[in-house]
Amino acid sequence: MSEFRMPSLGADMEEGTVLEWLVGPGDPVRRGDVVAVVDTDKAAIDVECFDSGVIERLLVQPGEKVAVGTPLAVIGAAPPAAEPGGSAPPQPAPQPLPAVQPVPHPAVLSPLIRRRAAAAGLDMATLTGSGPGGIVTAADVEHALHRAAAVAAPPEPAVVAAAPAARPRVSPYARRLAVGRGLDPATLRGSGADGVVRARDVPAATAPGTGTEAARDGAAGMRRATAALMARSKREIPHYYLALDIDLGPALEWLRTHNREVPVAARVLPAAVLLRAVVLAAGAVPELNGHWVEDHFVAGDGVHLGVAVSLRGGGLVAPVIRDAGALGLDDLMARVREAGERARTGRLRSSEAGGATITVTNLGELGVDSVDGVIHPPQVALVGFGAVRPRPWADGDAVVVRPVVTATLSADHRATDGAVGARLLREIDRCLRRPEEL
Repeated sequence: MSEFRMPSLGADMEEGTVLEWLVGPGDPVRRGDVVAVVDTDKAAIDVECFDSGVIERLLVQPGEKVAVGTPLAVIGAAPPAAEPGGSAPPQPAPQPLPAVQPVPHPAVLSPLIRRRAAAAGLDMATLTGSGPGGIVTAADVEHALHRAAAVAAPPEPAVVAAAPAARPRVSPYARRLAVGRGLDPATLRGSGADGVVRARDVPAATAPGTGTEAARDGAAGMRRATAALMARSKREIPHYYLALDIDLGPALEWLRTHNREVPVAARVLPAAVLLRAVVLAAGAVPELNGHWVEDHFVAGDGVHLGVAVSLRGGGLVAPVIRDAGALGLDDLMARVREAGERARTGRLRSSEAGGATITVTNLGELGVDSVDGVIHPPQVALVGFGAVRPRPWADGDAVVVRPVVTATLSADHRATDGAVGARLLREIDRCLRRPEEL
């Protein structure tokens, strides 16, 4: 038996609100499954389970705000599985039943799932389980409802006529939130399976006369959280700053050759090349890849790359690409694209919300020449990139025009000094001059 606790989804997080449970008592869960949606000061985040087993009790109800570390649920041990080659306990022979008598599905462990299916009028004996050992999950019930709706839908009439739109399925807590904000739940667009409206979808909706104010309040809350963290960083961390101009000519030429050989959807952007160079440099200079904890530096167990993302409605988040050092350039590009999209749509997972060992911010697309960033504690370094611009460049005795980017480093003087920081920037430069190694 174990406790599922409110996770820390960032160095500045002290408490969070459980917006919605995606599991109930009796539901089987595996490590990495998304079990709840938690609202922080910055975003609503899909929280993943840390253990495998069966949900025994939910200790915190939707809408409750609790401190980091508070137990949210109790997870019991999963039913033992038969060992390979071993003999299972003898089972009594099944007794034949009349064909007209429905039989409860033997692999449904969750009373919550049974209630969902019964309320929807589904025959449990007809459901096929996709969970371990054929266990019927909540997703199986949703899929069965979706299939039943598709089969029952009448063919479209020859003459097109206006028909009322189907009312979306709305979770109880999302319905209460919507009503409290003066919204009609039937008008909401859901992000859950088969369009189910979750609590996280309500803040994104607008009502006449309230949308602008709600958006302003949400952006103000994120700004306050960001300001508090950055104030703490500048107050506690003695920053030092370094900058280096880097000739991107070799890297961009190699990238053009690479992109000609792959499909359009798989082409790599220059930003990914810069990120890959930072990952390799952080692995080569581990003194700047890690955390400052209790007055000493703790090196990271890998390069977990934070990538700053500007949100469409205002604000900033930095999803984490874990074990970025083990990813090739194409895989890194795909992971960054996916994490950025989840961040902008408010669907970050808890595994992406904290734990970065070094962060990169790239403002080049906004025309900025360089950026002296603020370190995100407990990290000890942040790398910034500006715009790639054609600039005069000394090539031997000649002056040529080359595509140049300015790389900057903000580093913690408690962990390192300028000599170590200079090594990191030189390593980034070396990687970009040898793009075939990326």
